[in-house]
Amino acid sequence: MYPRFKPLAALLPLVFATPSQADTPLLVASLDPVMVTATRQEMRSSELLSDVTVVESEELKQAGNSTLGEILSRQPGIEFYSQGSNGATGSVFMRGTSSGHTLVLVDGMRVGSASLGQMSSWSRIPASQIERIEILRGPASSLYGSDAIGGVIQIFTRTGKGPFQVNAEAGIGSYNTSTLTAGFSGSQADWRYSLNASSYRTDGFNSIKNPANSAYNKDRDGFENQSLSGSLGYTLAKGHEVGASFFYSDGESQYDSGTTKTAAAKDYRNLLAVSNFSTYLKNAFTSNWTSTLRAGHSTDDSKNTTNGVQNSLFRTDQEQYAWQNDIRTAVGNFLLGIERLDQSVTGTGNFRVTERTVDSALVGWNGSYLAHRLQANLRYDNNSQFGDKATGSVAYGYRLNSNWRANVGYGTAFKAPSFNDLYFPKSGKFIGNPDLLPESSRNREASVHYESGLHHVSLTWFLNSVENLIVWPSTGATITPANVSNARIEGATLAYEGQFAGFDLLANYNYLDPRDTDTSRQLPRRASNYGTVSIGQQIGAWEWRVEQFASDRRFSDDKNLLKLHGYSLTNLYGAYNFGQNWSVFARINNLFDRNYEVVADFATPGTNAFVGVRYSPK
Repeated sequence: MYPRFKPLAALLPLVFATPSQADTPLLVASLDPVMVTATRQEMRSSELLSDVTVVESEELKQAGNSTLGEILSRQPGIEFYSQGSNGATGSVFMRGTSSGHTLVLVDGMRVGSASLGQMSSWSRIPASQIERIEILRGPASSLYGSDAIGGVIQIFTRTGKGPFQVNAEAGIGSYNTSTLTAGFSGSQADWRYSLNASSYRTDGFNSIKNPANSAYNKDRDGFENQSLSGSLGYTLAKGHEVGASFFYSDGESQYDSGTTKTAAAKDYRNLLAVSNFSTYLKNAFTSNWTSTLRAGHSTDDSKNTTNGVQNSLFRTDQEQYAWQNDIRTAVGNFLLGIERLDQSVTGTGNFRVTERTVDSALVGWNGSYLAHRLQANLRYDNNSQFGDKATGSVAYGYRLNSNWRANVGYGTAFKAPSFNDLYFPKSGKFIGNPDLLPESSRNREASVHYESGLHHVSLTWFLNSVENLIVWPSTGATITPANVSNARIEGATLAYEGQFAGFDLLANYNYLDPRDTDTSRQLPRRASNYGTVSIGQQIGAWEWRVEQFASDRRFSDDKNLLKLHGYSLTNLYGAYNFGQNWSVFARINNLFDRNYEVVADFATPGTNAFVGVRYSPK
C-alpha cells in the first residue's frame, strides 16, 4: 500500500461500523439531500442511480481562503490543478477525463469559454456567493448535451427564504489576503429575494518557481476580484412562480509569461469578467404536469495586457432557452424538453466562423416497482457546425434490503470541438481544423451502497472509453489539431460520510487507470491513487475539523517523461460561536508546508492561514 494512503486505510474499518446511537433526523436528511442535476427533476439522493455528491452550505462556510477548485478537489472523483497563484487558470479532471469534459452550470445556465471549450474561470466564483454545489459523475450528454463526458458540476447561488436577515463576513490571511462579504435575503408574502456582494484581494506568490523556465520572474502574482449575485422570485398563485437570478464577477490576475529574461520581466495581467443571468416561469398546470420555461445569457470576457497595453481579447456569449415538462404517471415520471443554445465568440482572433447554434430535444423516464428502479434518457442535438448527435443512457437499481442497494448503468456522451479547435486563425505555425469530429464516449459503471442511519458508504466502478480525442501536436512545421487519440479510463471510488462516536467523518479513496490506448501511456496530470479524509466535531460553541489529502505520483506530459511526485496535505479548520449569530473562524492549509507540484515548474501555496469573523443569523 502506498505510504501516503495509510491515514485513509486506517479509517476504513469505521466505514462499516454499526451505529452506536439513535438516528439524528437533521444528519439523516443531510446524508440524503434532494438533488436536481442527476435527473433534471427533484429526487432524493438515495433514489438516484447515478454517482452524485452535494456540497452543502456548511462545508462551503468552512472554506476560509480556499478557492472553488480546492473545494471541488476534496470531493470524490475530482482532481483540480491551478497553474500558479490564486487567480491563475484552473482545470478540473473528473473521473480522469479531460478538463473540457466537465460541463459547468450556474443556476441552470452554461458558463465557460466557447473559444477554449472549457471552464477556466474557477477563481472568479467565490464560495461566499454559493448556496450549494451538485456534482454528477459520469456521462450526462443524454441530459445536457455537449461537454458532459466526465460529468456535470452545477453551482447554485444564494437564494432567499424566511424572514429578512443580513449576513456579513470579513477575513485576512497569508500572502496579504483580505476578503469582505455582505448581503441580505428573505421572503415576504409571495416574494423571495437575495443580494450578496464580495471582494477578494491577495498579493499571491510567484507562479513559476523553476529559474530554468523561460517565463520565470521572481515576483508575486497577485489577484483581486469583485462579485455580485442576486435573485428575485414571485408566486403568482399556488403552483405558479416566476423568478430571475444573476451572477457577475470581475477579476484581475498577474501571471508569468515570455520566452526571454527581458520578456519575462514584463507585467502580464489577465482581466476576466464572467456573468450569468437567467429567468424562469414555472407552472403546475395539473397535479401531474409541471411546465418550466427558462431563458438566460452568460458571458466569459477575457483580456490580456502586457505592461498595461491590451494584446488579446476573447469573449464568449451564450444565449440559452429551454422548455421542460415534468409529468408524473402511475408508471413513473417522464421528462420532455426542448432547448436552443446560441454561442458566439469575438476578439482579436479573426475566426472564420464566429457563431453556432444547437437545437435539442430530450426525453427521459424514471420509475420504480417493488425493489426495482429504472432510469432512461435520450437526447438529440443538431449543431450548425457538424450536424446531428444522439446520446442515451440507461440505469437499473435493485434494493436488496433496507440498508443495501446496487446499481448498474450505461451511457454515451460527446464533446463538440471548440472554436479554437475548428477556426483558430493562422498564427505562426498554429491553425485550426474545420474538419474535426466531436469527441465521443461510452461509459459502463456499477455501484453498491450501504445506508443506515448515520452512515452512507458507496463503492463505484466505472470504465469510460473516449474516442476521437482532439489533440494539438507539440511539434511540426504546421501545428493543427486532429482526431488522433483514444482513451480508456477505468477506476473505482470508495466513499463514506456520516457520524461515528460523536465525530463527523467524510472519506473517499479513488483508484484510476487513465490510458491513451494508442500508446498505452498514462494520461497527463492524472494520479493513479488519491483521496481525502476529513474528521470534525462540534462541542457546544466550538467547532473543529482536520482534513488530510493524499495523491500518488503523476506525469505532467503526455509522453510520460516528466514525473511529478506524490504528496499529502493537512488542513485545519476551527470556529467559535459567540453571541447568537456571531462566530470567529480560522483555517490553515498545508499545515506542514509540503513542497509539491501539480503542473511542472508551477508553484503551489505553502503553509497559509486565514482568520475571519462572520455574522450569520440562524
